[in-house]
Amino acid sequence: MPALPDDHPAQQPPTPPATVNASPEQLQHLRRRLDELAREFGFQQVGVTGTDLSRHGEYLKAWLAEGYHGEMSFMAEHDDLRWHPERLHPGTIRVISLRMDYLPPEISLLDTLNDPDAAYISRYALGRDYHKMVRHRIARLGDALRAEAGQIGIRALIDSAPILERAAAEAAGLGWIGKNCMLINRSAGSWFFLGELLTDLPLPIDTPDAADHCGSCNRCIDICPTQAFVGARILDARRCISYLTIELVGPIPVELRAPMGNRIFGCDDCQLVCPWNRFASPTREDGFYPRNGLDNISLLELFLWDEATFMKKTEGMPIRRAGYENWQRNVAVGLGNAPASAAILEALQQRRNSASELVREHIDWAIARQTGSPDNI
Repeated sequence: MPALPDDHPAQQPPTPPATVNASPEQLQHLRRRLDELAREFGFQQVGVTGTDLSRHGEYLKAWLAEGYHGEMSFMAEHDDLRWHPERLHPGTIRVISLRMDYLPPEISLLDTLNDPDAAYISRYALGRDYHKMVRHRIARLGDALRAEAGQIGIRALIDSAPILERAAAEAAGLGWIGKNCMLINRSAGSWFFLGELLTDLPLPIDTPDAADHCGSCNRCIDICPTQAFVGARILDARRCISYLTIELVGPIPVELRAPMGNRIFGCDDCQLVCPWNRFASPTREDGFYPRNGLDNISLLELFLWDEATFMKKTEGMPIRRAGYENWQRNVAVGLGNAPASAAILEALQQRRNSASELVREHIDWAIARQTGSPDNI
């Protein structure tokens, strides 16, 4: 999900630290094996860093103090653990960061975004829920590394514990944090997921890329439909379409509805315009390929789904996280932004009486837009 802090805390029992006795030569060998094992389990890149993420921790505290996290209260919980992996998992001295590309092949992103009758769903959410898939791969990688090294303390993380994963990945040499707050890699762009292994194995540390390769480019900041970027690398999540369509519980602010266009789950604009993404390669994981035709489907068809259909069509997908009520809310906004249509107006009016109070308010807004009424526009 672009440009949003996406790590959600979950309490898990810590693994007791182990004693590691290995020569420098053995550790170098294990580091080379880590690269080989990561490729075997479907990861495109791996890097290793220490546990000092304090610089990013200070940034997070300032970001929270400004209230930019909106209703994401989990971002303010366990905040000290986010930049102290050694406290999250006692005995940790290294963070292993992993990259898995997710961009589906042969999908016309811009064609969908530029069709006001089509539903735009963020590309990461079109396939299988990455949390389970990537976490499973990381756990298997951890088992394989443990078998190579003997008994070591390893914990697999993927959006399941309060760690600053982009900060760790930057320190591990996987890329740099761009002006759109995404981790960007010079040879892979930003269409990828991140995951981590925490370990007490004293592997050699990789060298980060200290340069800011965004340069004077501000395309991501300028393109943002809702002007969510306060400045370079400063996102006001309360204005971000990903936040509005996924995290926000309640009504979407009226002034932000029209700029949302046809984006009903997440937003990719700041990635679509990033010059570095011309180097991105399509994923080799068919689990990330679009399901149920959701890469090419109309807003009207989605609005006609009942809850049972929504639950069936989104089974095992990140979209399920929004919930049916917020899904209807989001699609209603998309229909309000679509060209005037008798079919759309009829669907909105028919659904209105059976809709929840939250959805009904957004349907009324959409009806006003469809009929050209000055009210609620």
